[in-house]
Amino acid sequence: MEKITVDALGQQCPIPVVKAAKAIAELKAPALVEVLVDNEIAVQNVLRMASGKGFAARSEQTGENRFCIIIQADSLPASEPEQAPTCLPDARGGTVVAVGTGTMGEGSDVLGATLMKGFLYALSQQDQLPRTMLFYNGGAFLTTEGSASLEDLRNLEAQGVEILTCGTCLDFYGLKNKLAVGNVTNMYAIVEKLSKASLVIKP
Repeated sequence: MEKITVDALGQQCPIPVVKAAKAIAELKAPALVEVLVDNEIAVQNVLRMASGKGFAARSEQTGENRFCIIIQADSLPASEPEQAPTCLPDARGGTVVAVGTGTMGEGSDVLGATLMKGFLYALSQQDQLPRTMLFYNGGAFLTTEGSASLEDLRNLEAQGVEILTCGTCLDFYGLKNKLAVGNVTNMYAIVEKLSKASLVIKP
């Protein structure tokens, strides 16, 4: 599949959204569209635009204040009335959600798993989203293949929430090759994220 790069470095919304939408509209065949930006609000708005067009998209941080948004434009865009690009403010606060288990609360594990799934879904529907979500120990199962919460976590990631899972935990549980959302992290980074958070939530 052809790869097209859109350089929107140094440009503020709506320019990255306009450039990405234009590149997609001009496609003659399915392609991967890479959009380079240097601010997180642009990341969120380009991801939102891609989602609105029905394309899978993800973002990667490639350096300090450097991001690459990869849009899988695997079908030609349908003809539709042109709309002005929408630029929304950063929906993420300074909150970090730290998830150390696959269940919520003490008592029945079955009930606890249901509560945790409900918590993650409810979190994805909030107007103010967390900046980062940390998964460690039993919480690592929530970000790997077979998790009932993958759709909600992918929705959060698409809205710019950073999702990180402890690499030592993935290794311990034999899940190293089964991570399905977010990225691998280490305990140093986990401590750093927690220490800099304005609020830490532990469900």
